[in-house]
Amino acid sequence: MKTAVIGIGYWGPNLIRNFLSSGSIEKVYVYDINPSRLDFIKRRFGEVIVAENEDSIFNNKEIDIVAIATPVDRHFNLAKRALEMNKHVWVEKPYTTSAEQAEILNNLAEEKGLNIFVDHTFIYTGAVRKMKELIDSGELGDILYFDSVRINLGLFQSDVNVIWDLAPHDLSIMFYLLNKKPTAISANGIANYYGHENVAHISVYFENNCFSHFHVNWTSPVKIRRMIVGGTKKMLVFDDMENSEKIKVYDSGIEMKEKEGIYNALVQYRIGDMYSPKLVQTEALTLGVEEFITSIKEKRKPLTNGDDGLNVVRILEASHKSIKQKGKLITL
Repeated sequence: MKTAVIGIGYWGPNLIRNFLSSGSIEKVYVYDINPSRLDFIKRRFGEVIVAENEDSIFNNKEIDIVAIATPVDRHFNLAKRALEMNKHVWVEKPYTTSAEQAEILNNLAEEKGLNIFVDHTFIYTGAVRKMKELIDSGELGDILYFDSVRINLGLFQSDVNVIWDLAPHDLSIMFYLLNKKPTAISANGIANYYGHENVAHISVYFENNCFSHFHVNWTSPVKIRRMIVGGTKKMLVFDDMENSEKIKVYDSGIEMKEKEGIYNALVQYRIGDMYSPKLVQTEALTLGVEEFITSIKEKRKPLTNGDDGLNVVRILEASHKSIKQKGKLITL
């Protein structure tokens, strides 16, 4: 296959490197509106082919895949053009700026028999795959809550707020792990700089008394990447800042026993052993590229497809509505 990467800023070079490393990719074309980035990429990856403009990519019939790593406000138009020219599409997160745009792209891909891959990279990490395995096996029991913190100092984005920038990572993980449909969300936050919220909290409600919470922040003095998943049997902590033992499983929980009525309920705390499972160390983006290419060959949807992108964008849209109304509950 032959691939084109449009947008070679921060993440684009990683895409180019992994496409070039794939045995299924014969050529990689690149384009960016910034000539200095094209010069940089040509020096770093001598085998890439620099396209004259975007039209030359879309009109090139030998290109099978278009990867889009531009600011989010360009995702829809570029992806739509690629699909109309019968090319499979790779789109960085967040997928689109609205659920309506995501639905249009998904329907177009379905009509043409093409694949859309949304780069929710964390789904392909060894840690998140292991979390999924533990949850699906029933080791944690019924999931009660999903709590996520993703905070650091910077990088401020000029086009989106902190929710649109940081939350897609953890929202995609939430959907992947819980396999539940959210019913409502509430979001609170504040914009201290440039009119975009830089600190925010999102609450996501599910049926069966399950709850998720997300804390995102561009203005934290410390960098934290941590998730806690609480189950009725065990609890799990994922700390992505750990070099080893990124996942720890705790045999901890709470049991309620009634004694002469609810007001005399006896709370018992269970604190047992902790262990850290071994994780696969393969680079997530490498596995993502392999999954996308394999899905095209097998004519099936990839693991992180347009439907997953749509689910995340719906939450982002609802969060925007809620945060502008001081945390109003938005029904999904």
